[in-house]
Amino acid sequence: MTEIRTDPQDEDSQDEDSQGNDLQAPEAVEKANPGRQHSTLSSVRNAARLLKEFSYGSREIGVTELSRRLGIGKSTAHRLLHTLAEERLLERDPYTGAYRLGLAMYELGSVVSAHTDIHEACAPVVDQLRNATRETVQVGVLDGREVVYVERRESPQTIRLFGRVGHRNDAHCTSTGKVLLAFLPPDRLEFLLQDWVLRAQTPFTITDPARLLGQLEEVRARGWAEQVNETEMGAASIAAPIRNGLGDVVAALSVAGPVQRLQGESLRRFARPMLDAAAAISRRMGFRDAVPGGPPRAQR
Repeated sequence: MTEIRTDPQDEDSQDEDSQGNDLQAPEAVEKANPGRQHSTLSSVRNAARLLKEFSYGSREIGVTELSRRLGIGKSTAHRLLHTLAEERLLERDPYTGAYRLGLAMYELGSVVSAHTDIHEACAPVVDQLRNATRETVQVGVLDGREVVYVERRESPQTIRLFGRVGHRNDAHCTSTGKVLLAFLPPDRLEFLLQDWVLRAQTPFTITDPARLLGQLEEVRARGWAEQVNETEMGAASIAAPIRNGLGDVVAALSVAGPVQRLQGESLRRFARPMLDAAAAISRRMGFRDAVPGGPPRAQR
């Protein structure tokens, strides 16, 4: 898919030209408003300290606990958390009210080539699976109602699907998304499905929530998902869950290609090698109950 983008630098230049003499150098702002400058820097420093608290082994932290750790008021902690959540640096659990790191933190880490556990665990296995299947292999994670692809190896074949790391797609119409939805805790899946309009990307996309729930039950029972012509016409894929050391499904591994090569049994023949690869990645992430070729246990 070709993307046409406007160079942000051009937009910035136009904004600067239109503002003219209203722009002030940072030094002038600091001299004119020393109190405001100090307050702004303090907020940035507190936001940085807040984010660093998640590096000490805490997966989720509440407002009261963060306020205590940072030595700031609860109202200040709440404003910081809310702002960071709006920027997707954090995300809030709607049931517990606690906060955890958001996907934007992962995306920023990718820019500076910071290797996360999932990158290190996936890389060699994804390479092997791509070489064995000669099809495109991807790893995706769930962000709300969307899948974000965080690892990808292109098929060496001339006719193949094109994409990129960081690409997003609706979860309900991708095999990766169906896996990630199927293994969510029931209450979280119910929350996501509330008022979710299942957008039709093709005539084959599932748009009925009841039908989607039925398919997710099948995915949980057999341990993998598939889609043919649901995301886009001519594309097919099959996916399996990846678990962390706690047994939680944190990502999904998929094999994708054009329907002229992958549909029906020609697609499902990749189920076994894909399940084996997903189990291998899960073991590398610390999951000890991963059995190659076997169905994964239910999400806790």
